[in-house]
Amino acid sequence: MTPWWQTAVIYQVYPKSFADSDGDGIGDLPGIRDRLPYLRDLGVDAVWLSPFFRSPQVDGGYDVSDYCDVDPMFGTLADFDSLLATAHELDLRVIVDLVPNHSSSAHPWFVSALAAAPGSPERDRYVFRGGRGSRGEQPPNDWESVFGGPAWTRTDDGDWYLHLFDPAQPDFNWRNLEVRAEFESILRFWLDRGVDGFRVDVAHGMAKADGLPDVGYSGQISLLGKAVLPYFDQDEVHDIYKSWRKILDSYPGERMAVAEAWATSPERLARYVTPDELHQVFNFDYLAADWSASALRKVIDESLSTVEPVGAPATWVLSNHDKPRHVTRYGDIRRARAAILLMLALPGSAYVYQGEELGLPEVLDLPDEVLQDPVWRRSGFTDRGRDGCRVPLPWTGEEPSYGFGPAGCWLPQPAAWRELSVQAQLADAASMLHLYRTAIALRRGFSGGLEWLDGPPDTLVFRRSSGLVCAVNFGSAPVALPPGYGDVICSSVPVEDGLLPPDAAAWLT
Repeated sequence: MTPWWQTAVIYQVYPKSFADSDGDGIGDLPGIRDRLPYLRDLGVDAVWLSPFFRSPQVDGGYDVSDYCDVDPMFGTLADFDSLLATAHELDLRVIVDLVPNHSSSAHPWFVSALAAAPGSPERDRYVFRGGRGSRGEQPPNDWESVFGGPAWTRTDDGDWYLHLFDPAQPDFNWRNLEVRAEFESILRFWLDRGVDGFRVDVAHGMAKADGLPDVGYSGQISLLGKAVLPYFDQDEVHDIYKSWRKILDSYPGERMAVAEAWATSPERLARYVTPDELHQVFNFDYLAADWSASALRKVIDESLSTVEPVGAPATWVLSNHDKPRHVTRYGDIRRARAAILLMLALPGSAYVYQGEELGLPEVLDLPDEVLQDPVWRRSGFTDRGRDGCRVPLPWTGEEPSYGFGPAGCWLPQPAAWRELSVQAQLADAASMLHLYRTAIALRRGFSGGLEWLDGPPDTLVFRRSSGLVCAVNFGSAPVALPPGYGDVICSSVPVEDGLLPPDAAAWLT
């Protein structure tokens, strides 16, 4: 029998922005629990929860101070247990985010490290080094932070510590056996509570090259996945995942893990999903591909050929909490409707980011004073960061917070979102929400591999082994549907006289 994660549709919840139960303007676990029937009705198989652990929230919860407790802003462990139980009653699996590359600077271990002397066991849990220069006044090397600026911060006693993200997110030293044992304990803590899997944040980042060598040039992060960097995708990281896979396999119920990983080649990326490591790896090339037949055909072929030799499923994703929403990225709602039919027709597992089923655009005009992403500050207030894709969801009503909660929202919602609320779209059979519901339900009948079929220029046409034919028109003029096939069972726009309009997709029997 095929494991559930091989073909699942997994819905990402950003807890702060999903549903607020207590009126403080911030989403929480009880709010998520109350809305789980909506996700069941949407038809997804699992829910991925972005971090809800104790955290100072410098980086949206990806700065964890306690990996085995719930931050009070989101509720309690009892609230999590209740959410998990309700999800399982509704036949929804639950995946939680794991952040192993770094902790919060408020983590007790790092607080102890700062209080300890250079070279102490407490500091060995993190990456501390002496500086360069005659007085150690220069960073130990030229590594750069993903959020901008140097990846090192100097302590009061002159030592430097590594943070590949914000200074409030110090990197763990994964060559320290205590760190490895701690995270194995964290895995077991959540698996014992009943979670069905983990999304591994910065899965390519834990191992650093011997000697921490210089990169030799600036603008390093722009080359992520394109150039070899001594702090990403080091071979040693795979030893960690081999040990984690043994833990996951020791639990019943097909527990799984998906990697957020970047690598310089398909072969290196496939290493994360060999049968003795993780189960899935995110497909960021697909998310970044241009809206064109040639670009998407290339990415689809490469994606399938990457995972096929190791027997792992391909994964497909259009948006997430780190990237601009694809309605805005593609330029309009019409392309976004076609894009979801293309994605859901592909073999493998699909990830849906909260709100994309409503056709929500990126919010580009948030006031400067409400921005919270550390990228805004670290870039010298030149990069507005990721808050535009994290605005709270509209559920009901005519006025903000559109049913998100009893009061306001931590980020303001555009007035136009009243037409995009769940309530408004449920009443409109032509809405994006109805398209997602229909497509996800039909997808359950698809199986087997993919065979490309001939089609007009600027189109993609393929057939699945189970009989589905998917046609997508990227051109500027209508094209004829593939001859010799049956009825149109789903389409992104109305199809008449056997012609598929521009920027449209259709499924045929």
